Order: sequence, then C-alpha cells, then structure tokens
Amino acid sequence: MKRTVLILAFATAFSTHFAQAADGNWMARVRAIHIDPYTHSSPLAGVDVDSQVVPELDFTYFISKNIAAELILGTARHEVTLNGASLGKVNHLPPTLTLQWHFSPDSKIRPYVGAGINYTCFYNVDLAGVDLDRNSFGGALQAGVDIAVTDHGYINLDVKKVYISTKVKTTAGAYVTDVDINPVIIGVGYGWRF
Repeated sequence: MKRTVLILAFATAFSTHFAQAADGNWMARVRAIHIDPYTHSSPLAGVDVDSQVVPELDFTYFISKNIAAELILGTARHEVTLNGASLGKVNHLPPTLTLQWHFSPDSKIRPYVGAGINYTCFYNVDLAGVDLDRNSFGGALQAGVDIAVTDHGYINLDVKKVYISTKVKTTAGAYVTDVDINPVIIGVGYGWRF
C-alpha cells in the first residue's frame, strides 16, 4: 500500500508539466488496483489465490478520437492455498493490451470499453512441493471512465476481467491440476493526456 501511495504522489507531482503540454495522442495513467481472483481448479478442487492491492501503470495511444490501444503494466505477489492451507506465494506479471472504444471523446466525462489479450508470466514461485507453468495467454475485458479535472488531467475509474490459467505440477514435473485464476481488477487513478 505504501508503494501505491508513493507512486501516486510521485505521478501527481508531474501533473503541472503534463497539463501544459499540447493535447496529443498519448495518455499515461497511474492507478491503485484491487486484484480479486475468481479461482477454479480441476480436477483437484480447493486451490485459491488471495486478493491484493498494488500500483499499476498504463499507456494509451489514441489511434483516432474514439479508438485507442492501452498497454497495462503491473505485478503482484499472491498467497496460494489448498483448502485453506497455505502452499506459499507466487508473483505474476500480466501485461495486458486492450483495444478501446471511447464513447464521448470531447466530453468532460469520457466512458470507454475495451477488449484484448494478456500474457502472464509467473515468477518468484515459492510453493511447497509444487510448481506452475510459467506462461499463460488469455483474454481481457475492460470498462472505465476518464473524468476531466484539468485541460489534460483526468481521474480514472476502471474495471477489468483478465483470464489467466496455469497448470500445477509437482517439482518433479508430474501434472496435478489446472487452475483458472481469472481476476476482476478494479482501479482508480489519475491520467495525463499529452
């Protein structure tokens, strides 16, 4: 949580610079996000992943007034449990690219929806007796709104559903179960158009 506050404070310090820039095709945002996994495992039931609050950074390029592409960057460390007993922790880095439609690009309140793909890399795996496939590709859905507070500054509210799957195996490599993590990610932040 301290990291999130520091990143938001650091980013806000540069808002004057961005506010003076000409309105351009780029937008950068910093967000605090709540990652809430909706975990399902099969054939072995009972695998779960805890929720986390972490900072996120994204960059958006406006292809036209209504169409934009957004690259979302963030990482988190989660505790993994089996029927309530801790198996340990794992980090994941899920860069996500979405193509967005902005409904009212000239309004003060600018809602958008998006869809795209994510590539998730699991790293720093510290799980008792098991390991994970380290790579996952999946879809992503997004909805949000940018609310203008200055000529080039926006408060952002955003929600995403990201589809992440992996296989759990023993440290010897034997298959144990499939795990779908599929988090809902709710974010609030600040963005600058430049």
